[in-house]
Amino acid sequence: MSGIYTDLNGKVVFITGGSRGIGAQTARAFAAQGAKICVVGRHKDTLDLVVTEITGVGGTCISAVADVTDAAALDDARRRTESQLGPVDVLAAFAGGQGYPVPSVDLTEERWRQVIDSDLTSVFLTIRTFLPGMLERGSGSVITMSSAAGRQPSQANLAYAVANAGLVTLTRQLATEIGPRGIRINSIAPSAILTDKVMTNMPADVQAKVAALHPLGRMGTPEDVAETALFLASDSASWLTGLTIDVAGGRVTH
Repeated sequence: MSGIYTDLNGKVVFITGGSRGIGAQTARAFAAQGAKICVVGRHKDTLDLVVTEITGVGGTCISAVADVTDAAALDDARRRTESQLGPVDVLAAFAGGQGYPVPSVDLTEERWRQVIDSDLTSVFLTIRTFLPGMLERGSGSVITMSSAAGRQPSQANLAYAVANAGLVTLTRQLATEIGPRGIRINSIAPSAILTDKVMTNMPADVQAKVAALHPLGRMGTPEDVAETALFLASDSASWLTGLTIDVAGGRVTH
C-alpha cells in the first residue's frame, strides 16, 4: 500500500525509462498520488501500455518517444510535456541498465562508450534539459537511478559499475551547486529487483539464491523503488539532498 503524499497532487513528473519495470511502476505510483506523468522511452508500443493503464483508472499520463542519449530528442520531449502538462516539478532520470557481466579484458572500447553513454551521459543530458527551467522557477526535485553495482564490487561489467558510481558523484556534486537555488537532487541505488524481465529470464532456483544474499531474505520489487522515489520527491524529504539511498535489502550498507 502506497503512502499518501498530498503535496504531489498536481505535480508534473517526467520519467525516463518509463515504459516498463521500475520506471513504469514509478509512473503508476506518482499517478496514484494525483501527479501528472510523462513517461519516456524508445518504444511507443510499451509506452502506450503504461499510458492506457494509468489513464484507464483516471490518472493523467502522456508519453514521449525519445533516445535519452540524444539532447535534441530530450528537448522535444520537454516541450511536449510542458505544452500538455506544464513545467516539470519532478525529474526521474531512470533510463539505463546495461549491466550484464562481461570480463573486463573482453570489454571493447565500443561497448565501454555505449554503456557510459546509456547509463551516465544520458542522465547528464536529461538533467541539463530540465535544470534551466527549475532554476528559473526556484523549485524542483531530481531523482537519479544508480545501482548497487556502483556502490560495491559485483558481477556487473566494469563500464556499468563505473557509470553508476559516477551517478552517485554526479548527484552529490550537483546537489551542492543547485541546492542554494531551491532544487534538490537525490539518487536511488537498487540491488536485485524482481522485474517482469528478471522473472522471465532468471530461473526460480537462481532467484532463491539471489534472495538469500540479502539480509532481508528476498529480492526487491519495483514497488520498493517506486515508494522511495515518492518519498524523495515529496515535501517529506524537503531537507534531503545529495543522498544515495540503497534500496538493497541490507546487502549494501554504505
